[in-house]
Amino acid sequence: MKITGTIINYYFHCKRQCYLFANRINLEDNSEDVRIGRVLHDIRAKDNKDSEVKYENIVLDKVTSKYVEEYKKSDSDPEAAKMQLLFYLKQLQDKGIEKEGKLIYEEKNNKAGKKSEIVKLDDANLKKLNNCIQNIEKMLEKDKVPDVESDKKCKRCAYYEYCYS
Repeated sequence: MKITGTIINYYFHCKRQCYLFANRINLEDNSEDVRIGRVLHDIRAKDNKDSEVKYENIVLDKVTSKYVEEYKKSDSDPEAAKMQLLFYLKQLQDKGIEKEGKLIYEEKNNKAGKKSEIVKLDDANLKKLNNCIQNIEKMLEKDKVPDVESDKKCKRCAYYEYCYS
């Protein structure tokens, strides 16, 4: 199985969601949050023809001369977003392309407007990313779906009915 940025993101968000998605159980079409994210993505793409770049198993929201920019609807799960972006930076670095990352949150939880964060693929972040990838690979080798984590974020998840029915 080829690891993707979405799989990395889901690993930090919810191990069960990560496992199900990686095993091609995709329930996101029923999620209001996912639909909102897609609409925001489509608006950005319409305003900027060079906004999305597909490269092997990654899809980059935007690439500038300095940054790989990753857009998120909100800053509700910054660690997941950061690790996803680090994964993209590593994929590019492996091909000889050196970039910094920029996370851009469309709406902050405190409603103060857009927020951005610079992300660098330094030694510490690379080590953390590599450990994450190893842990995901070990998890995906198992036949058992991870247990439900039972968190307040579950109620808004596309997999809610699957996990709690």
